[in-house]
Amino acid sequence: MSRGERKLATVLATLCVTEIVSWGVLFYAFPVLVPAIARDTGWSPAALTGALSAALLVSALTGIVIGRVLDRRGPRQVMVAGSVVGVVAVVLIATARTLPWFFAAWVCAGLAMAATFYQPAFAALTRWYGTRRVRALTTLTLVAGFSSTVFAPLTALLAANWSWRTTYLVLAAVLAVITVPGHWSGLRRSWPPLVVDTEQSSKPRSEARSPAFVALVAAFSLTALGTYAVVVNLVALLAERGLSTGTAAIALGLGGAGQVAGRLGFATLVNRTGIRTRTAIVIVVLAATTTLLGSLTSAEALVVASVLAGMARGVFTLLQATAVADRWGTTGYGRLSGLLSAPLTIMSAVAPYTGAILAAITGSYSTAFVVLGVLTVAAAPVSFAAAPTSSKIRS
Repeated sequence: MSRGERKLATVLATLCVTEIVSWGVLFYAFPVLVPAIARDTGWSPAALTGALSAALLVSALTGIVIGRVLDRRGPRQVMVAGSVVGVVAVVLIATARTLPWFFAAWVCAGLAMAATFYQPAFAALTRWYGTRRVRALTTLTLVAGFSSTVFAPLTALLAANWSWRTTYLVLAAVLAVITVPGHWSGLRRSWPPLVVDTEQSSKPRSEARSPAFVALVAAFSLTALGTYAVVVNLVALLAERGLSTGTAAIALGLGGAGQVAGRLGFATLVNRTGIRTRTAIVIVVLAATTTLLGSLTSAEALVVASVLAGMARGVFTLLQATAVADRWGTTGYGRLSGLLSAPLTIMSAVAPYTGAILAAITGSYSTAFVVLGVLTVAAAPVSFAAAPTSSKIRS
C-alpha cells in the first residue's frame, strides 16, 4: 500500500469511528432517554421532541453554509469545531433545568450535527477518493450503520443504572475523547483543488435551479419525512404494542444492523440499475417496510420488520450520498449536497411531530405508520423526473 493510499485509509477509518459516535450521542441516545427525561422533569414528550426538531432545523439551515466552506477549505476544521460544539451541547442538555435551556442546548446540538454528521464526511470522501468514492462511501455508511446498534442499547443500559443527566454526561465524555482528537489527527490530508468533471461538467448555481434537482429534492424530502418519522417514533410504536423500553431499544439497535446489511448490497444495485430505477425501488421498499411496521402485531414480527426498515433506510442513506455526484459530477458537490440536505433535514425535523400528530388524529401509532407508508410511496413517481437529460445517465 502506497503512502497516499495509507493516508486515504486513515481518513476513512477516522470517519467510520467518529460517525458512529457522533450519531450515537447526538441522535440515537435521545429516543431512548425521552421517557426518563419526561418523568424527571415533567416536560411533555411532545415538547422534548420539539427540541430535537429545533436541532434538526438548525442543522438543515447551517448545512447550506457549511457546504460552501467544505468546498473551499475541506472537512478538518469544520468537523473539529463541530465536535467541540457537540460536547458543549450535550453537557448543556444534561444540566438543563428549564425547558428554554433545554431547547437552547439542542439548538447548539443542531450546529454540531451540521458539522459532524454525514454531509461533511460525504464531501470529504467524494473529493479525496474521486472515482473510487462509491466504495469509500459504502464502507463509511456500512460501519456507521452500527451507531444505533451500539448506542441505543448502551444508552438504555446507562439509564437503567444512572439518571438521564448522568447518562448524557458520560456520553459527552465519550464524544469528547473520540471525535475531537479523531477529526484533528485523522483528517490532516491536504484538500485537493476543485477539478471540473469533464464528462458531467455543470455550474452548481444553474443545476440547483434545474427541474431535475427540484424533483430530486421533492422526492427525497417526502421520503425523508416518512423515514425519519419511523426512526423517532419506533420506540413509541413498540411500546404501544406492549414491548418494554429496553426491548424497544434493542429493536431500534437491530434496525441499525439492518442498515449495514442493506448497504452491503448497494454496489450490486448500482451495477444492475440506473439512477431512476434504483431511486424508485428504494423509495417503494421504504414505504413497504413502514406499512409493515404499522400492520404487524406480534413482538417477533415487529422486530423483524424493524430490521427490514433499517435495511431500506441504510440504502437510502447511500442513495443520498451518491445522488449529486451520479447526476452532476463532483463539481460544487459541497454546495449542491448542502442544498439537497437542507430540505431533507427539515423533513427530519418535522417528522417526529408528523408521526405524533398522525397518531393523535388516527388514534394509534400503528395507523399513523400505515399513513406514513402511503405518503412515502407517493415520492416514487416524482423521483423519475430527478435525473438530468443526458446520454451518459442510465435510467
